[in-house]
Amino acid sequence: MRLPQRIVQPSLSGRLIGLAALWSFIILLVAGLILFALQRQVTERGFDERLGVYVKEIVADLAAPSDNDRQLIGDLGEPRFDLPLSGWYWQVTRIDPDKPMIKASRSLVGGQLPRLEDMGAEESRGVRKGYIIGPDDRRLRQFERLIDAGEEGRYIIAVSAPADEILDDIRDFRTALSITFGLLFLALVFSTLLQVRLGLAPLARLRQSVGAVRVGNAQRIDGDYPPDLRPLAGELNQLIETNREILDRARTHVGNLAHALKTPLSVIVNEADASPGPLAVKINEQAVLMRDQVNYYLDRARAAALSGALGGVTEVEPSIEGLIRTFDKIYAAKHIDASVEIAGAPRFRGERQDLEEMLGNLLDNAYKWAEERVSVAVERCERDGRPLISVTVQDDGPGLPSAARAEVLHRGRRLDESKPGSGLGLSIVTDLAKLYAGVLTLDEAEGGGLKAILLLPAV
Repeated sequence: MRLPQRIVQPSLSGRLIGLAALWSFIILLVAGLILFALQRQVTERGFDERLGVYVKEIVADLAAPSDNDRQLIGDLGEPRFDLPLSGWYWQVTRIDPDKPMIKASRSLVGGQLPRLEDMGAEESRGVRKGYIIGPDDRRLRQFERLIDAGEEGRYIIAVSAPADEILDDIRDFRTALSITFGLLFLALVFSTLLQVRLGLAPLARLRQSVGAVRVGNAQRIDGDYPPDLRPLAGELNQLIETNREILDRARTHVGNLAHALKTPLSVIVNEADASPGPLAVKINEQAVLMRDQVNYYLDRARAAALSGALGGVTEVEPSIEGLIRTFDKIYAAKHIDASVEIAGAPRFRGERQDLEEMLGNLLDNAYKWAEERVSVAVERCERDGRPLISVTVQDDGPGLPSAARAEVLHRGRRLDESKPGSGLGLSIVTDLAKLYAGVLTLDEAEGGGLKAILLLPAV
């Protein structure tokens, strides 16, 4: 069964910009549609007024006083009315039942214009307007007017012209308006982006300040913030201070408990040493074991408290170099050749004493079993998007079989009693690494010894 993928939530700035862009698009779209409709009406009205002028001229021709003085009907001064199938047509239809008559422009070449009344166009004050299909299958805009000349008869005067002129004007307007609104939309989105960036800049600075505290580059959140963010910065500083106070109290309690337990154990050991015998040996053995267990669990409790501390950052290189110098002196009789390779300047996200505790146990184990060489390699890496530090400690000792590597990581487990120790070293490293969301793995070294790989969170 395939689990559904997690939906990625957009950022606050992304939501603001997205909503602003959406509303801008909707508003501009509605405004554009309204302007398109208004412009179409204005264009058609202007075109109809132009056709209406020709209709009035034809009406004037019909209203001439006598045949001798009457001008030629349709002499409108527009040459396109005389060009065959030019798209510019006029037609006079007498609708008296007893005297039907149809006169038309030469451009119709014997054809007829359909009546808008037959096409269902509405009449307004004796005028009808609409679109028709002309003799050459061209779309035309037609203007019709009903004239009642009394005894002269009743006429329908129709003038039509190609609708392409209207459509061209509408198309040009739409193109210009679309470009203008498109540029306006981009300008609005850009201005919104600028406003959001500037408006949320204090939040970005606050996030950077919190990150600086988390990685140890700052002790508190500093800076001047707007009034609505200033209380949040103050609460975060108070939280950081409270966290430090809790950690300080935890350190104090752990230290007091350590002193309170170590002193009675030391007294028991001294008394057992002063009274030789089987019972004293047993008491001494158990007291030493109790002291090791107390140290182990106190260190673990201290590490658990410190692993969640804010601002704990430790340079890795100084700690390793100091430990190498220390173990060179402790195991000087073995003449161990120790080599250290550190890539860059890695920093551990945690307490220095915890880092040295883990590295010290690994180096102690390596020096203890090494024949001639011990090597340490440190580099940065990533796992699941998390920055990590990889510390590899190798020796040329006898090593461990694969079945024993997991067993030796258990607390108190020692595979060789010939070497001194309590068997807690590697288990302490494992537990401390887990507290920091790290991991310790054991493998075979290139020379046959043991290779320990410690992964810890990095800054």
